[in-house]
Amino acid sequence: MDFAELKIRLLALSTSSMCDADKNLRVLDPAIRPLKEGFKFVGVARTVSCHEDFLTVIRALADAQPDDVLVIDSQQSRRALAGELFATEAARKGLAAIVVDGAYRDLSAVKAMNFPVYARNVNPMSGTIENVFETQTTVSCGGVSISPGDILFGDDDGILVASTEELAKLLPAAEAIEATEARVLEKLKQSESLIDLLNFEDHWSAIAQGKSSKLTFDI
Repeated sequence: MDFAELKIRLLALSTSSMCDADKNLRVLDPAIRPLKEGFKFVGVARTVSCHEDFLTVIRALADAQPDDVLVIDSQQSRRALAGELFATEAARKGLAAIVVDGAYRDLSAVKAMNFPVYARNVNPMSGTIENVFETQTTVSCGGVSISPGDILFGDDDGILVASTEELAKLLPAAEAIEATEARVLEKLKQSESLIDLLNFEDHWSAIAQGKSSKLTFDI
């Protein structure tokens, strides 16, 4: 599956549905949150590893291509490694998002933009621009390993990471999950009970007796 098709199909889903399809997916620490909610993105990891210095972030931003996600492992930096100017340039170049395991700044300006930025926290003090670190290496971001070329899929619930092959394999299951939940929501709107739409009592009884069981919708 090429990236264009993968992107279209993922953007029609939620990260929650993908996680329901595979509970072993890499998911970033929930402390890494969107600075502005309401976005959904799919992109290719372009990684940066640096500490208290954003010179290498500029290097990565200069090299980045459309649909890239700038993934910054700050190595527990306290100072901000990106801000309004970087988000503006990323949007101009057609990047998919910026994700920082660390601090961002210029929060008000970023919130006014139409571009997804995720960060662990906000700090007005920026890092230095005096040191060369690494780009396009495997990094740790939000507690998970991310390599150049990995696909990131994010929305308001968080960000998941996987290879193209992993995502392509999971898409049919995630699409089926969303289709089922859409039918359930319609029934709930018609005043049907959620419990009645599940095999809940049978599942509860089986689990209580130590038997193998699976909670499913019965529609």
